[in-house]
Amino acid sequence: MSVFERYLTVWVFLCIIVGIALGQFLPDLFHAVGRMEVAKVNLPVGLLIWVMVIPMLVKVDFGALHEVRQHVRGIAVTLVVNWLVKPFSMAFLGWLFIRNIFAPMLPAAQIDSYIAGLILLAAAPCTAMVFVWSRLTKGDPLFTLSQVALNDAIMVVAFAPLVGLLLGISAITVPWPTLITSVLLYIVIPVILAQLWRKSLISKGQEAFDVAMEKIGPWSITALLATLVLLFAFQGEAILNQPLVIALLAVPILVQVFFNSALAYGLNRLVGEKHSVAGPSALIGASNFFELAVAAAISLFGFNSGAALATVVGVLIEVPVMLLVVRIVNGSKDWYENKTV
Repeated sequence: MSVFERYLTVWVFLCIIVGIALGQFLPDLFHAVGRMEVAKVNLPVGLLIWVMVIPMLVKVDFGALHEVRQHVRGIAVTLVVNWLVKPFSMAFLGWLFIRNIFAPMLPAAQIDSYIAGLILLAAAPCTAMVFVWSRLTKGDPLFTLSQVALNDAIMVVAFAPLVGLLLGISAITVPWPTLITSVLLYIVIPVILAQLWRKSLISKGQEAFDVAMEKIGPWSITALLATLVLLFAFQGEAILNQPLVIALLAVPILVQVFFNSALAYGLNRLVGEKHSVAGPSALIGASNFFELAVAAAISLFGFNSGAALATVVGVLIEVPVMLLVVRIVNGSKDWYENKTV
């Protein structure tokens, strides 16, 4: 892992501090940034989101989809967890913890928004970091690549309907025009641009592609951190007034990560998949495309929303929690391969 990736949680904490401080000392500047909108899309954030997402999507080879048939059982398990379990389990956990258990400790006006943010976080599987997690678990690279490519292809058509369904189930009004616009801006167009860029780079040879990937690698994390500074500049007042909110929002996210990773890992063992497939399957099943979630939350509900804050909490805990899951997967390899236990 790069220094940026390994210490992402530290950088996020620094962004919280810097963003809150700037928001308190330069409120007029950030209000001006917040007003730079066209059709409810904030232009500075839209640009940052593209810088975040496109370099990740360049790494995805949709030509690897034909490899799916080599790992049918592992692919099937991950798809079930990603698309049929994780979003719905997060909607349930949001209802359980945010609307019920923690409700007395949270601002009542933001309850629905917090749940919406959690749903957005769980509605799209991770695209980029899973390559890191797979490598750390000695995962099968062809499985990881084909699974990510398949998930991204599904996400283009399934993200908006799934989010709309879950928001409706949670009794949250669905802003359909904004949701469809977000999908076009932050999924469809970036996928097209990234694949055109990938084709151009590949045509120059694998070495040129690898050099380009190394150069643009830090762009995504840098743009993410800049977006977080903007978010916390707007969220600063709410966080200073109720710092407990971040800890409370982390609880359902942590529960869903451990539940879904254990479910995917166990199901792979049950159907007889190799450990090199079960490891990345568990990690793909548990991790989230938090860059997309942050973008969609800002577009749908705004900088100051609880939804935006909830997605940022997902960013905050992603790396340390996933590294813990990696350690558990690696440490349990003997148990996994011993089918008599």
